[in-house]
Amino acid sequence: MSDLVQRLFRRDPTLWPEGNVAASRLGWLDVAERMQAEATDLVAWAGSIDAGRIVLLGMGGSSLGPEVLRAAIGSDRLVVLDTTDPATVLGTPLGDSFFLVSSKSGTTLEVQALLAHCWERMPDGSRYAAITDPGTPLARLASERQFARVFENPPDIGGRYSVLSYFGLVPAALLGYDVSALCQAAIDVDREAAGELGTALGEAARAGRDKVTVVAPEPFATFGLWVEQLIAESTGKRGTGLVPVPTTEVETGDDRHLVGLEMDDPLELGREFFRWEIATALAGSDLGIDPFDEPNVTESKENTARVLASLPLPALPDDDPSTVSDWLDRQFRPHDYVSIQAYLPYGQDAALESLRRTLRDGLAGAPVTVGYGPRFLHSTGQLHKGGPSSVVAVQLVPRRPTADLPVPGHGYDFGTLITAQSIGDHQSLRDHDRRVLRVALDDLGEIR
Repeated sequence: MSDLVQRLFRRDPTLWPEGNVAASRLGWLDVAERMQAEATDLVAWAGSIDAGRIVLLGMGGSSLGPEVLRAAIGSDRLVVLDTTDPATVLGTPLGDSFFLVSSKSGTTLEVQALLAHCWERMPDGSRYAAITDPGTPLARLASERQFARVFENPPDIGGRYSVLSYFGLVPAALLGYDVSALCQAAIDVDREAAGELGTALGEAARAGRDKVTVVAPEPFATFGLWVEQLIAESTGKRGTGLVPVPTTEVETGDDRHLVGLEMDDPLELGREFFRWEIATALAGSDLGIDPFDEPNVTESKENTARVLASLPLPALPDDDPSTVSDWLDRQFRPHDYVSIQAYLPYGQDAALESLRRTLRDGLAGAPVTVGYGPRFLHSTGQLHKGGPSSVVAVQLVPRRPTADLPVPGHGYDFGTLITAQSIGDHQSLRDHDRRVLRVALDDLGEIR
């Protein structure tokens, strides 16, 4: 086994720059073994939950892994609710549901708002469980409200590295996965090959091929959501970073580093989760950055808080959707990438992917990514602000609130919240001198 891989599994903090936070973030290295020992209990507990639907309230690392696991088996039992869009929240059925409230810090604004919404309609603690770190406000609230169970996750695991901990495996058990087999797939990973992948990623970036095009088989397309947040939030800082471009078809270019995935069984996700965690940690070593901190994530949160503290909302100028292609033609330079940031209702994945490909083809195959806001603020948002200045952002917002839905106990509604989040992120992008176009629309078909 290579020296780098050995040092990683010895938890050697000198792999990364001085001042790194690795000492408190490496619990993911052996969590699969720890969780495998609890697999029987998890599966038994999950079998005791008598509900037709599981509604997961989470953001970022708390939600993307479960969504991958759900999509891989085509289950509609789990609903991952990780947005503040009022139409999506209002349209999520809550009857005959069990609620899984997931937040490492226990203070995530979106999760607090979503929990307030659900609790007002279903104020029965026996229908809730929480996943959080020990001693958080969420853990205390869950105790006060007598939640069915509180899963206290090891605190030395960061959100984006938490998929093989309670944050990913409790939902997996509720979905009917063989949790022990999922853990075993991770335990059996070829660590040397994972280390080689990480070194290749770092070397490619330093050679100018910093767009990591991850090609997943169609049945596992949503794996791109998880690997995108892992790579982007871990490496996008100090003006450098890897730009993940998840896709189901090969995309090439002189700034691309292509990685193809081979999977035909959902249990193989255990292997891929751990392989990419190892690779990303070691890519950070190669790039000379700390892959476990997130220095720019809080900026948009703080801007959102300032906007909400001084309502009514400020008015930002919105451009017409017919100007998008012309604006990109003027702004885009070689080795840039486009980030489509859609503060829109869920359920438009196919249309957004079609838009991504249209803009990509219009820019001669340039790297184009797409994500829903505010989901991406907890993941790729770190890259957009802390990574290379090569991002060209297109922020898509609705012309008017998509629904009227108050946030109980917060003094504002969900429409105001998501608008404040888009305004806060717009300000953060501008503060970092990023190129950003804000477009208001009623339908994605208006974009030209």
